[in-house]
Amino acid sequence: MSEKKSIRVVAAEIEQGGRFLITQRRPTAILPLLWEFPSGRVEEGESDEEALARELFERMGVEVEIGKLSMFIKHEYEDYCLDFCVYRCELRSETILKKHINDFRWVRPHEMEHYEFPPADFQTITRLLDER
Repeated sequence: MSEKKSIRVVAAEIEQGGRFLITQRRPTAILPLLWEFPSGRVEEGESDEEALARELFERMGVEVEIGKLSMFIKHEYEDYCLDFCVYRCELRSETILKKHINDFRWVRPHEMEHYEFPPADFQTITRLLDER
């Protein structure tokens, strides 16, 4: 039996006025139309911070100031293992574009139960709600 591939993903926990930014995956993505903190894969040779800045710009055309690591989740999917790092970030751009996302919302923590999240993201949302 072969060992599962490990994938490192970074996500942004962006809060403004008690609301958090969540994005919806595109219909053609893996786990389509589910909601998540804005995120993306870390490519070889990139730091978490470089990958997060690149992914947020590519997906939404935004710039962020990346803060401290907020959460780390290790989650096993059927075909791979996910190392999922969530960083507290501050939005530096006023306009969010839907370049490589289906949609986005600003939601209060108690409203997140109305959105469907992938399993690893659900763990981060649960932790976030437990902290509040």
